[in-house]
Amino acid sequence: MDNFVLTLSCADQPGIVAGVTTELFGLGANIAESNQFWDRDTGKFFMRIAFAAPQGTSKDGIERALQPVIARFEMKTAIAEESRKPRIIIMVSKFDHALRHLLYQTQVGWLRAEVVAIVSNHEDTRSLADADGIAFHHLPMEKGKKAEQEARVLEVIKAADADLVVLARYMQILSDQLSTRLFGKVINIHHSFLPSFKGAKPYHQAHERGVKLIGATAHYVTPDLDEGPIIEQETARVTHAMSPDDLIAAGRDIESRVLARAVKNHVESRVMLNGHKTVVFSS
Repeated sequence: MDNFVLTLSCADQPGIVAGVTTELFGLGANIAESNQFWDRDTGKFFMRIAFAAPQGTSKDGIERALQPVIARFEMKTAIAEESRKPRIIIMVSKFDHALRHLLYQTQVGWLRAEVVAIVSNHEDTRSLADADGIAFHHLPMEKGKKAEQEARVLEVIKAADADLVVLARYMQILSDQLSTRLFGKVINIHHSFLPSFKGAKPYHQAHERGVKLIGATAHYVTPDLDEGPIIEQETARVTHAMSPDDLIAAGRDIESRVLARAVKNHVESRVMLNGHKTVVFSS
């Protein structure tokens, strides 16, 4: 049997689940996991189905079989083959904690993805890439040459046939043009539960304000800085006795975990865009 994941969205109405499962049954498929959500505010319906189909079944064959129900309900669909590991490019600057965590999780198999390249505006993480046999692209950000640098980033993405770009503390703001072009295919980690402290030294700002919670937010990148659809978040309690360095250490740990979970949910087709929000069918 070959394993696939079908995701779909459409206006909610009776018969959607029955229509889809009937067509899959006709293919001889066996459903392994099914999740669904009806957004009552928008009237939209979202569904994720993981299933095993007879060996030799192709994506094209599945799409043809589903075409009548897709047309009937005017569905937006996507089909992923579980045997194919999504190809990821990780972009990073100098802080490498989130990068190291992602590399480790791919090595142990928790994150079923292939890191095909590391892109950085600094040389600091080249040794990590070399140690793992991953292509490293040093693309420095020179004043007045942002468009040229981003054009080179796009060339790397295209050449690597990448499915997803992960900003693992990449300390450069993507242009509106690049953010729009890659919408839904770039995940960023933000060093706050909510984007309260922007700019340099956010943990020092948090310490000065005497915060009692710190956290991290993983989201899709949009032209609105740190305001894209949220995929994953986590917080931790902190106290007055903790120094800025203590907050930084705790924050790096949270950032690494949150980003990895967001990437895992994305590559497993568990995240669906719902306007400015997401529907996340976590495992």
